[in-house]
Amino acid sequence: MSTTATYDVLVIGGGPAGENAADYAIRGSDRTAAIIDHELVGGECSYWACMPSKALLGAGAALDGAAGLPGARPSLASMSPDRGALFAWRDDFTSHRDDASQVQWARSAGIDVIRGHARLVGDREVEVSGAEGTRRLRARRAVVLATGSTATIPPIPGLAAALPWTSRDATNMLDVPRRVAILGGGVVACEAATWLTDLGAAVTLLVRGDRLLANAEPFAGQRVADALSERGVDVRLRATLAEVDRDDARDTGYGRRHGGPVRVRIAGRDGAVTDEIEVDEIIVAAGRTPATTDLGLEVLGIDPHQPLDVDDHLTVGEHSWLYAVGDVNSRAPLTHMGKYQARVAGEVIAARADGTDLVDPRYRASADHGAVPQVVFTRPQVGSVGLTERAAREAGIDVQISALDIAVAGSSLERDNYRGHAQLVIDRSRDLLVGVTFVGPEVAELLHSATVAVVGRVRLQQLWHAVPSYPTVSEVWLRLLEQVH
Repeated sequence: MSTTATYDVLVIGGGPAGENAADYAIRGSDRTAAIIDHELVGGECSYWACMPSKALLGAGAALDGAAGLPGARPSLASMSPDRGALFAWRDDFTSHRDDASQVQWARSAGIDVIRGHARLVGDREVEVSGAEGTRRLRARRAVVLATGSTATIPPIPGLAAALPWTSRDATNMLDVPRRVAILGGGVVACEAATWLTDLGAAVTLLVRGDRLLANAEPFAGQRVADALSERGVDVRLRATLAEVDRDDARDTGYGRRHGGPVRVRIAGRDGAVTDEIEVDEIIVAAGRTPATTDLGLEVLGIDPHQPLDVDDHLTVGEHSWLYAVGDVNSRAPLTHMGKYQARVAGEVIAARADGTDLVDPRYRASADHGAVPQVVFTRPQVGSVGLTERAAREAGIDVQISALDIAVAGSSLERDNYRGHAQLVIDRSRDLLVGVTFVGPEVAELLHSATVAVVGRVRLQQLWHAVPSYPTVSEVWLRLLEQVH
């Protein structure tokens, strides 16, 4: 082992957050950076999460939209997507899990790509083990941890041994199981239930809690649950798994059935088995765990079994040279928020290198605090930003609610029998929006206007003069503001 290179910035993890951190840290300078990753540059989002999942959801949403328009409905030959064409579309978006274009981008930005597993071995010191052996790298200015997260497998008897699918399998499926059980009630579970149903699978959704999308407004989870049930999904709330077993469990690769039928035993409140179902595959969508346990954090006195605690500059604890962005710090585990944090961290690294004061707001990740946007690409979609009503009340805010079903000219023209709902959470004392939630077809495109209003702290008396174009679904803003004008 020998010290082979020194860089200004070392980034461990080559997903979107890591790419952005490296880019922003050296952009327009003579600083050097390297990204270290043991898998694919582009990370979870590019190959196993955002991109393939949205590709799988698109065809069903398009068919559903066309079916909602009387002039288009008679021309539909089927409401089922063409599996082969859909999978080919998905594979094009994931570059067939080939990261050559991502590596090319990194090199064009002046960033070296190093393959291997990286561990911290001291201050600004990283050891990389790969196919070419082990080497030690040193960072002059910063090390950025951007290793993301991994799917959590709950300690249910027999579950791990059954080799269940995780989100990686579900998004990269090659075989569509006839019967599927999904463990979980969050975003991944609800989106997977949507596209699996589009593809003809019989889906049972096993939810430990009492509603779907537990972090969203209750009406959002209820509308998604109702829509899934209408499409034939068996939604089981307060379902506790007692045991799972499977014959001939074997690793057959991403997206292929991992053995024979799976028997899932469901327990009642007293722990006794009350029901058993048999499926062809089980998907675990029960949350994710920050990927921190094999980074060598112990050498810095950091507990590797906890999310990394960062300040608004994204620095870790007392280590001013160590940064953590994205899922690894659990502040806002969403791809777009990881990229945002990475941009902030990269600019902080650059400013510190240039001796620039960090007083400018651009150097603080303020959006993590009460201004996080998120879209759930189910049908209906859920778009939200900021605080829920409950979170606002718990924060001691003088809450005023404006809520109504989305029924304007634009929504009526969007599709026949449009069904949607919108809610504003208002800080009455300051005349400010602190939270917005939309539920309905294509509401994702309404969300950024809400995000701008929340982040910009635009007072409602000013929003009254932001006139929505007619006839668009955005006219719902006028109706919501009329209730409090």
